[in-house]
Amino acid sequence: MTENEELSQDDREALLAIARRALEASLEGAPEPEPWGTTPRLLAPGAAFVTVRVNGDLRGCIGTTRFERPLREVVGELAVAASSTDRRFDPIRADELDDLAISISVLTPLEPADLDAIEIGRHGLVVKWRGHSGLLLPQVASERGWDAATFLAETSRKAGLPGDAWKQGGAQVFWFEAECFSDDDRDEVESDPRKR
Repeated sequence: MTENEELSQDDREALLAIARRALEASLEGAPEPEPWGTTPRLLAPGAAFVTVRVNGDLRGCIGTTRFERPLREVVGELAVAASSTDRRFDPIRADELDDLAISISVLTPLEPADLDAIEIGRHGLVVKWRGHSGLLLPQVASERGWDAATFLAETSRKAGLPGDAWKQGGAQVFWFEAECFSDDDRDEVESDPRKR
């Protein structure tokens, strides 16, 4: 079992359900449910980002690049954190649950980036320099139509650094890939017979 092995559809469904149940329990003041899903991929250490949107508007995104604990546990904790501790947004309220969508990005381990081989839509980036660190997921560059140089500059800015920080001596640039899916995708598949 490797961190790069693709998730099965059942694994994806389990992670989305784990995220939603953990978030709902948090909002209801109930104990966090025990994560389930016993496939090797879900039990293996994993890294992920969880994004929550309400009526299509971003309301939180929290993640980790560390492979320290089982993926199923990480996703539940990140869902709660994304809905309540992202300082850019007010915490999610219980009355928003019906309009809430969850997206999960399961990451591969960070590796030193080949700056001449960055592929938009495939690679996410991390820029580290002088104690600062910024990360952008692969889909960000795709959604915004960036080229590789812009992606590097924006990842530097995400770290609170100048846009050219990635070029500086001592700066480190890492890349990773992410398997991204959401409960919006699932609803689309269920409601569109062409995708069954």
